Amino acid sequence: MPMPWFLLSLALGRSPVVLSLERLEGLQDAARCSPGLSCHLWDGDVVCLPGSIVSAPGPVLVPTSLQTELVRRCYQETDCDLCVRVAVHLAVHGHWEKPEDEEKLGRAADPEPEEPRNASLQAQVVLSFQAYPTARCVLLEVQVPAALVQPGQSVGSVVFDCFEAALGTEVQIWSYTQPRYQKELNLTRQLPALPWLSVTADGDNVHLVLDVSEEQSFGLSLYWNQVQGPVKPWWHRNLTGPQTIPLNQTDIVPCLCVQVWPLEPDSVRTSICPFTEDPRAHRNLWRAARLQLLPPRGWRLDAPCSLHAQATLCWQAPGRGPCQPLVPPLPRENVTVNMALEFPLLKGHPNLCVQQVSSWEKLQLQECLWADSLGPLKDDMLLVEARGPQDNRSFCALEPSGCTPLLSRASTRAARLGEQLLQDLHSGQCLQLWDDDLGALWACPMDKYIHQRWVLVWLACLLFAAALFLLFLLKKDHVKGWLRLLKEDIRAGAAARGRAALLLYSADDAGFERLVGALASALCQVPLRVAVDLWSRRELSAQGPLAWFHAQRRRTVQEGGLVVLIFSPGAVALCREWLQDAGPAPGAHGPHDAFAASLSCVLPDFLQGRAPGRYVGAYFDGLLHADAVPALFRAVPVFPLPSQLPAFLGSLQGPRGPRLGERAEQVARALQPALDSCLRPPGTAGMGRGMGPEAGDRT
Repeated sequence: MPMPWFLLSLALGRSPVVLSLERLEGLQDAARCSPGLSCHLWDGDVVCLPGSIVSAPGPVLVPTSLQTELVRRCYQETDCDLCVRVAVHLAVHGHWEKPEDEEKLGRAADPEPEEPRNASLQAQVVLSFQAYPTARCVLLEVQVPAALVQPGQSVGSVVFDCFEAALGTEVQIWSYTQPRYQKELNLTRQLPALPWLSVTADGDNVHLVLDVSEEQSFGLSLYWNQVQGPVKPWWHRNLTGPQTIPLNQTDIVPCLCVQVWPLEPDSVRTSICPFTEDPRAHRNLWRAARLQLLPPRGWRLDAPCSLHAQATLCWQAPGRGPCQPLVPPLPRENVTVNMALEFPLLKGHPNLCVQQVSSWEKLQLQECLWADSLGPLKDDMLLVEARGPQDNRSFCALEPSGCTPLLSRASTRAARLGEQLLQDLHSGQCLQLWDDDLGALWACPMDKYIHQRWVLVWLACLLFAAALFLLFLLKKDHVKGWLRLLKEDIRAGAAARGRAALLLYSADDAGFERLVGALASALCQVPLRVAVDLWSRRELSAQGPLAWFHAQRRRTVQEGGLVVLIFSPGAVALCREWLQDAGPAPGAHGPHDAFAASLSCVLPDFLQGRAPGRYVGAYFDGLLHADAVPALFRAVPVFPLPSQLPAFLGSLQGPRGPRLGERAEQVARALQPALDSCLRPPGTAGMGRGMGPEAGDRT
């Protein structure tokens, strides 16, 4: 990791004037010895095999102690890494053995001392280095001249340059000879960490804190450290002294790195990536990922960082059902971000979609890439052809219930139209999407069968229209009067029915439920057609909150109504929980809490800009402050009640609604008792429980 001098001085000592790290040039390892010794470093690393301890045949060289020193290895003028230099101190161990005949006869015949039989010694010294995730072994050959060979005496040292390591890591070093005459030496050292940089998080607020001296000037850059492609800096500043820099939570991704360097000539830089293990960063990365179609059959996943995921193809039928994996399954491919990939297909189809599955088998992203270029989803039938030995072929149709064999007696659409689909396939009316030795995939259009079904219906409609026209000619005056009365009845009925409104709220407590019930009852008198889960407990129990909300929301939007989000402290907490953690824990809410279930569909509408015209917000005066409403939901009007009831009712009624001055006063009077009950301190609220006939099942 590139390491500038002023950062190393901050990490290793208080005064940059006192501490100095030696600079090594080049990539090659090297060895040097004390004066009088000769040494040689073997090329490349060796296998670490200490072996068993053996007896020394005479004087041998053995390592006695280890010393380490931090240096800088520089590859270019502005590119340096931290490196550990190791010095091995050597000594002579053992004595010369006496000949057996000399031991038996003794030395009486020759009283004069004999010349020492010392000779030069040679040893192979192994250095083993481990610092996660690095492990290395090097071999040094050392030779000591005979003049320095004195048993039990130190002969000098050999120095190895050097083992690369990162600040803050723990390094372990072993040394022994081959063969091994004693227990290997070992040394463990904790390299100093950088105390100058830290990341703090307080809720949604993330800060980068740099603790340097007030007179120190430095440059700081934030960039995406991608595996593929060059570094992409997206923020840069020149700063002085200690700094606290706020970071946007949505910008935090695993590959977001910080680079710092002193504002000095020829300075080197250091980089750290503090968010590689942050769960929020991984969630933000998936949210930022986008799939892009590259004609004719290519695609690319655009993301700021690398993703550990796989891609697979599926078939999306109209009706927003689950996307079904292709049968037989096409092989999954490992995803390489920002790189063009090829589909194993012959043709594209709007119903073919790409699913991105994360390494923990969770669906993260799905895009139907051909929908823009080939149009919306088609009501085509996907036929799966399986090929066996001796050219045996079988066909089935992919349906929500599975792959239905053609010509079967099943009660599905594919089984009823099995013969016609096979005829379409053999006559070339189906599009071949994929083909190999095991089978093929075909997309067969179903439009003509749908048209045949509707031919009789259209014929009946035409006959009915002709009969009405004939009746109109025969009784023209009577028909005109009847049409006039019918038109007036329709207008009166539309005015009486009013616009649809779906109320969503969080059931904080019984008092708040009574307040929402009072609001719903008052809105029915405006008149509005109000739907609220408080009146639909039977449907909620039968369908579940999510299915109930889907049905009500679809009906309300189709009829031109509005979804009203009623914010309370509990609702705000749920919204923040979803925004921060992508969904609450399962089972954290009650079985009738439609608000918690609906957030999975409400939030995408706001995030993708579809909320205006479909949603409005509201909160009750005294129960919630306006600033408490999350900023995301302020994209639509948010009304305090009852202080802005006229504007709220006008938004619900639409531009053509009647004047609502008197209606607003009636709604305010209906709300006030329930609101006063919620605002009273605990223990002083009334004991009434009923809310009139509206409190029952009103669906």
